[in-house]
This record gives sequence, C-alpha cells and structure tokens, in this order.
Amino acid sequence: MSLGDIYFILFRHKWEIMFFSTAGVLAALALLILKPPLYESKTELDILYVVQGKSFNPAGEDASTVSPSEAGYGIILTEVKILQSWDVAMDAVQTIGAEKILAKAGGGANTNMAAGLIAKNLIIESSPGSSVIDVTLQHADPALVQPILSEIVASYFRKHTQVHLGSMMSSDYSIQETNRLYKALAQTKEELKNTKNAAGVFSIGAADKSYEELLSQIRTKLFAAQAELAERKEMLRAISNAPAPTVLSANTGTMVLSPDKVDEYRNLCTRLNLLRKKEQDFLLQYTDQSVPIKDLRAQIAGNETLKKKLEAEEPGLASFGVPSDQTNYAIGSVDNETQITMLETKVKFLNSQFSQVQSNAAKIDESKATIAELEQRQRRQEAELEYFLRNLEQARMDGMIGAGKAPNIGIIQSPSSPAKKWSKKILKKAAILAFGGIAFGLALAFLIEMFLDRSLKRPVEIEAKLGLPLFISIPDFSRNGHSLAKMTGKNPLLLTEMAGEAASENKIIGAWNRQHPLRRFCEGLRDRLIVHFDIKGVTHNPKLVAVTSCNKGAGVSSVAAGLAASLSETRDGNVLLVDMNVEGGAAQQFYKGNPGCGLDAALETEARKSAQIQENLYVATEPMQGNNELPSILPKHFMDLIPKLRASDYDYIIFDMPAVTQTSMTPRLARVMDMVLLVVESEKTNQDVARKVISLLTESTTNVATVLNKAHSYVPAKLHQEFLSDV
Repeated sequence: MSLGDIYFILFRHKWEIMFFSTAGVLAALALLILKPPLYESKTELDILYVVQGKSFNPAGEDASTVSPSEAGYGIILTEVKILQSWDVAMDAVQTIGAEKILAKAGGGANTNMAAGLIAKNLIIESSPGSSVIDVTLQHADPALVQPILSEIVASYFRKHTQVHLGSMMSSDYSIQETNRLYKALAQTKEELKNTKNAAGVFSIGAADKSYEELLSQIRTKLFAAQAELAERKEMLRAISNAPAPTVLSANTGTMVLSPDKVDEYRNLCTRLNLLRKKEQDFLLQYTDQSVPIKDLRAQIAGNETLKKKLEAEEPGLASFGVPSDQTNYAIGSVDNETQITMLETKVKFLNSQFSQVQSNAAKIDESKATIAELEQRQRRQEAELEYFLRNLEQARMDGMIGAGKAPNIGIIQSPSSPAKKWSKKILKKAAILAFGGIAFGLALAFLIEMFLDRSLKRPVEIEAKLGLPLFISIPDFSRNGHSLAKMTGKNPLLLTEMAGEAASENKIIGAWNRQHPLRRFCEGLRDRLIVHFDIKGVTHNPKLVAVTSCNKGAGVSSVAAGLAASLSETRDGNVLLVDMNVEGGAAQQFYKGNPGCGLDAALETEARKSAQIQENLYVATEPMQGNNELPSILPKHFMDLIPKLRASDYDYIIFDMPAVTQTSMTPRLARVMDMVLLVVESEKTNQDVARKVISLLTESTTNVATVLNKAHSYVPAKLHQEFLSDV
C-alpha cells in the first residue's frame, strides 16, 4: 500500500472517520461530565527490607531480612497485594465508619459496600527496580479522604507484620504461651531426670560408651583367664602322668635339677604338644601356605628354640631326670593346683561381672527411647519459649516505636491534603473512548476500501486490476466541487435524457457546446485513439470504434458522442455516430423537430444530409430486435450493411453500444470492430464484473481499452497528484 492509497482511503471516507471520531470525543467528554473529579490524597512508602523465614513454630533458626534490591520486584508486588487486600479496606471501614464513607456515595451503612468503594478508588503504583510504592485514595468527601488513607496505611502495617512474622503475635497471647511453656518445660525436665535416675545414667551417649568399654575389658580378662586356666590344667595333667623322680647321689657326680627349671621345661613341653596338636587340627582347615599355619609354626619354632636352650643349660632335662629333693617336686604340683583353683574363681567372677554389665546395658536400652523423646521435647519447648520471649521483646519495642508503624517501612510522604483531580482510570477511559472512535473510523474506512467495496475507483486500479490500457480518466464534476449547470449554461449535453414521460423513450441531440467541461477530455480521448491506431498501423477507412460499458448509466452515450464530435473537428473526413440502443425502431430520432435517419440512409451520400448535425458529423440509429435479443449470429440487416460500412467515405464510425451482458449483442459485434472502448464507471463498476466483461470481449477482439468515467478526486493536489487526474 502506497502513500497515495492511504491518502485516497482517508479522504474518500473522511465523513465516516470524522463521524466516529466526533462520536468518540463526545463520548469521552460525556464521561468526564458524568464522572466529575474526586478529592484525592497521596502517600509514598519505601520498603527498606522484609523479614523472611519466621513461622508460628520455628525450627530453631532466626528470621532473615531481605531487601527489594536482593529479592527483586516480587517483594514489591507482594506488598502491593497486601495494600489491595480486602482486610485492609475493611479495617479502615471499621475505624472510620461505613455511614461516613458512603454519605456522599449514595448513603447507607453496608460495610461491604464501603470497603468496595475504598478498594475501587485506591490506586497503587510501583515501578520495577524501585522500592517506593505510591498510594493514592480518591473520595467525594474532602474531609474523609486523608483520614481514610492514614487508616489504610496503619492497617497495612499491621497486615504486613501478620503476613511476614506470623499470625497471633499479640502481647497477651505471647505472655500466655510463655507461662504455659515454662510449666511444660519444668515438667519435662522432671520426667527426664526421673527416667535417667531409674536407668542409672546421666547421658545416654556417655553410658553407652562406658558400658561398651567395660564389656570389652571384662571380655578381654575373661579370655585371658580361660586361656591360663586351660594351660595350668594341662601342665597338672602332664606332671601327674610323669614317672617318679629319681634321687641320685651326690657322690655319683649327678647334678640335682632345680624344681623351677623342671616346671619351666615341662610347661614348655606341654605347650609344644598343644601347639603341635593345634597344627594338626589347622591342617584339616587350611593349607601349608596359609597365614594361620605359618603363624602357628612360627610359635612352635620359638618354643623349640627355648626347649633346646633349657636342655643345653640343664642336660638332665633331656632324659627327664629329676632332682633327689622330692619336696621341690611336690611343691611344683601343689602350686599348679592352687593356680588352677584361683583361675577358676577368677573366670567365674568375670562371667558374673559380664552378665551384670550386660543386664545394666539392657536396662539403659529400654529407657533410651523414652529419654530421647523427653530430650527432644525439652529442646522443642526451649526453642518455643525463646521464640515467644523474643516476641515479647519485639512487642515491647513496637510499643516504644508506636502503634500502626513498621520499622522496616519508611513513609516518604504522609497522606497529603485533599486535592480535586480526575483519576487516572477515568482519564484512561476517556482517552480510550476518544482514540477508540478515531481508530474505529480509520479501521472501518480501511475495511470498506480493502475488503467490502470491490468497485474500481482510480486510474491506477485499472491497469493494476484489469490489465488493460487506460486511455483517459474523466472526472465527475458534480462530485468535485463543480456545478455542471453553471459550466454548461442553458445548453444541454450532446446526448441527454429529456425530462418527463418521454425520458425513457426519446433522446434529443443537442449542439456540441465548446465550453462544456467534458470537451477537453473527449479531445484527449480522440488523441489517444488516433495515436493508438498510428502505433498499431491501422490505416484503412473507416475505422470502426465501439463504446460500451459493464453496467447501464456509465456514460457510454456521452463518451461516444463526445468522441465523435472531437473526431469530426479534425477536418480530415466525415464521422458517423451510430446509436445501437434503440429497440425495435419503436422510438424515432429527432433533431430540432426534424426526424433523423437510420444507418441505411447515413450510408447514402444524398440521404444522409438529414443526419448531419454539424460539419463532418453525422448521427444515425440502427434498430435492433425486441428486448435487445440477437440470434446466435449478427442480425442479418447489420451483416448486410458491413460491406457498405467498409466502403463508405467515413473516416470513423463510432458505435454507441449497449452494456455488456451475457445476452447482449455487444460481444458479438466486437469482432468486427477495430477498437472497443470499455467505459468503467468509478465507484460503481465491480472489478469482478469488469474482469468477466473483459473476458467476454477479448474472446472476440484483442483491441480493448478502458475509459474511467465519473472519477472522484478526493485527495488535494497539494498532498498527492494522481496520474491522469486533470480535475
């Protein structure tokens, strides 16, 4: 769409656009009149930070503070929602009174209506990246608007505290909960103490660790005592099975063996026997290269080394020789029996001690769940008690700051004095109405022009949409600020309809008026036609030119008559204008009271004088069959005249043809024409119909050109000058 298209649409539909624009402006003015400005008060709040993370029963962590710059615009939106909440408006109503609020808004005492009025006239604005919230309240009563806004701010502070610090934060409630928690905590401590005393512990963790260590020590001692007892019993059995000791005389030179050496030697032999027996048992379970076998054989080798050392020191030990002092031998036996008895007593005591420790540990395990639950309850009650103590301290500080205030929210501007202003909502609605009317008018204009109105309107559309050359565009003088009567004076058009009852049956031929505004356009059409024939090389005479249209009333007769008159003024030859619109010869042509002649007479030199209306210009009629219906071929009479037409002395024969329809004769006659001029009536001829007409005509001849008649020039020439527009 070009700039010229936009200009054309705007100026062609200027009245529709002006109508809807005026309607929109009037609607906006009516809205401003019906909705007079209200009194408003304004305040500005700065959200310094917001306390986050607190709940009624905290998990033990303190609340954190978050600034809007850290958390983003979401915090500001939350505060805006709190300000817009119904609770805040209802609190203001309860404080001010519904009767006062509704006194100048219809009256009444309905609290919901009063709260709704406040919520409707409360305007809250905020900007991303800023921590400041602008709060504006409008009301019809200048004495109430400021107090109501102050109460809204105070209620917002209370609601803000409830939302971010939890509900039920009053001092009375905190005191009650603190006293209850003191009593509950004391009772829990008493139960925990009694349970630990019954279990005999102070700490579950320490008791478990202590009993584990004690059981481990007792188990180690028990295993050692059991091993030593087994060793002593084996030694006693070896001594009992040994042969009686031989007493040697000192004179023989035999050395007397020490009882300690004998006991040590025999213990070593007993240990070696036990290790070898254990080796045989291990060989049934392990291989020779396994670690247990290697460790056992290392112990056997060590004991063998000790045995050999004792035998080297006391050679008599190798032959199991014994000293002559049997008392020493007996003492060794008695000592082993005593040690065995002592070890058995020790093992028995250790087993008893182990059982006692296990019993005590089991008793602690039974009390462990109860003690853990009591300790957890104690920690929870201590955390809650600390929470409510902090609440009491916070309440005390809030009391020092003042009621209805929050330390984390700053008041940049207190509620201002009332001032009379239209609300932005009303101004916005008025602007929407005003600009909406303009926009609707423009949209309607473009909708009509681009989709609803399918007619051809401008010269640029002829070639673009029809694909035919445009010879000339004739303006509609009566629609472009010109008075046709003033320009023509008393002289009629060349072919005009008579007034009265004969208008539908008779036509008159008026003198060609040289001052008529259509004259220069007919001359221009004449020149274009002559140039076209020169370019196409059409040199024969006469040249047959048919003038037709897509619909009745397009101005075919005026164009044909004007073209014929213009061609006759070239003085190169005669021009014949043939009116093909007379049906059945029922209507006879007259000129200045004298009857005209038919096409036959116009072709006769002597007879055509009655058809001459001015120099070189002749007019004839050719009656057709009734209702303009033709057979499948040209009328026989007209077919017979074609040779005469071709042999006549006329330079041009102009045929004023009927409009092209499915049954008209025009498409059939077009095949014998040298040129067919299709008159398109601006803003009346549908482009789809025009395409169909062109399709019918081009089937008969390819020489088809167009004339745009009654074109309207809406755009001032200063803004846009269209091609072929001479108005």
